[in-house]
Amino acid sequence: MPKGKTRFDELGGSVIGNKNRRLSGLLAAVLFMPGLCLADDAVLNGANTGWIMAATALVLFMTLPGLAMFYGGLVRTKNVLSVLMQCFAIAAMVSILWLIAGYSLAFGEGNAWVGDFSKVLMAGIGRETLSGDIPESLFMLFQMTFAIITPALIVGGFAERMRFSSMLLFSAIWLFVVYVPITHWVWGGGWLGSMGLYDFAGGTVVHITAGVAALVAAMVMGPRHGFGTASMMPHNMTMTIAGAGMLWVGWFGFNGGSALASDGNAAMAMLVTHISAATGAMTWLVREWIKFGKPSALGAVTGMVAGLGTITPASGFVGPAGALVIGLLAGAICFSATNYLKQVLKIDDSLDVFPVHGIGGILGTLLAGVFSSTSLGVFSGYGFADGIQTMGGQFSVQLIGVVTTVVFTGIATFAILKLVDALLGLRVDKDQEIEGLDIVLHEERGYNEIG
Repeated sequence: MPKGKTRFDELGGSVIGNKNRRLSGLLAAVLFMPGLCLADDAVLNGANTGWIMAATALVLFMTLPGLAMFYGGLVRTKNVLSVLMQCFAIAAMVSILWLIAGYSLAFGEGNAWVGDFSKVLMAGIGRETLSGDIPESLFMLFQMTFAIITPALIVGGFAERMRFSSMLLFSAIWLFVVYVPITHWVWGGGWLGSMGLYDFAGGTVVHITAGVAALVAAMVMGPRHGFGTASMMPHNMTMTIAGAGMLWVGWFGFNGGSALASDGNAAMAMLVTHISAATGAMTWLVREWIKFGKPSALGAVTGMVAGLGTITPASGFVGPAGALVIGLLAGAICFSATNYLKQVLKIDDSLDVFPVHGIGGILGTLLAGVFSSTSLGVFSGYGFADGIQTMGGQFSVQLIGVVTTVVFTGIATFAILKLVDALLGLRVDKDQEIEGLDIVLHEERGYNEIG
């Protein structure tokens, strides 16, 4: 279509020529609705903009207060404020770093590996600048909330034993060395996205990176003193369940918002997200009931998070029946991974980040290559990426994305931890850990003593 010529110009003549006044009137009314234009030049879409504004708030809500409360309830009383503080501080620090250079390096044109500095401090981006048909300022803010929650998830791998200063330095370096490049590879025009990798809302970018980083941190730092004893039990399950509920609700913005439009794709992403979360919760609950004789609230909410993390990369590409299977597998496999990591390998990934988010992200990314197929009957999805014709082809691309993300994240995270340890020291000493990080690092208590 020639530039500047609208679809109305092409259709209007024939319609009026046929004297079909009712159709021409309807066509004109639709084409000139506020916020809608079929011309080549992009125009802001009010409906899409409104939805992404809401989705952005929902994703930030997942970290503050959702993840903070979820994690805070899982640690011991003497460390609750330290976890809340870590989540809060990461949200503030990452917001600033994302503005300064993170967004530019992730979504600037750059090359196949990383973006450029063309958007540093939002240079050249004003009120009227669009990304697609929404303001680029909004797209930048939406992506910022993803950049916030990813390093915040890693907190669960070293909870109750890392220095606050070391946590800040680690998170800042990790954002630029790990999160930003992988975001560019997948969503910013990089090589994985160009291959046709399916990652709708962060299976590789968020969950695999956070899960692998948490595992590496847990292994480098070693277990908490008293790991494996009853003293490690969560101190406030009420807080944890409240935080889990916020995560479930917020995930509608996380996955549904990743459609970047208020349309059927967003609606289906929200539906499959909910189905997978519910199925993951019930599967974990039943497995726990069978294995230990009683179902637990902790098991139910952990299974829910496993279902949510696993459906995330596939949420824009699979249907409800596929989501049911994904949630079932998420609950079963992540349950086994959690028990194996703690009971067999004796790795103190304190709040189960790797077996839930890492394994869930890997599983969901691979299953996106299966259930996106249109030839599975009721379990069919919405087709493979452009240029990919078979399930094997899509699965191969997914596998490349998973392996690359795991290896790169693991090596880079190990190097960052060693650097931070050399500069500041990673871990508080034994006496400080026993006393609790709330008092040692912040001179505050989560709960006032009575009497």
